[in-house]
Amino acid sequence: MVYSDPMSIAEKLVRQSVSLPARVARQVKSLAKTSNTSANRIIVDLIESGIEAREQERKRFFELADRLAHSRDAEDQKRLKAELARMTFGE
Repeated sequence: MVYSDPMSIAEKLVRQSVSLPARVARQVKSLAKTSNTSANRIIVDLIESGIEAREQERKRFFELADRLAHSRDAEDQKRLKAELARMTFGE
């Protein structure tokens, strides 16, 4: 196996079985082919990107909550509440 990320080599690898919908599996194979890498590497990269995106979203949520807690401006509070509600419940 060839990994572009040197940190991947140092980490312990755990075998995990995942069932993918056929459409997603085709997209993964296509990405792997165009990237000249394995489908496994693509899946790992996508999962890592998704985890990072969730962590960033969580960080943003707490930053907004902190701003709301310290805000004295009613309009700013209203806007922050709306943004937090959108993040929590969707649009």
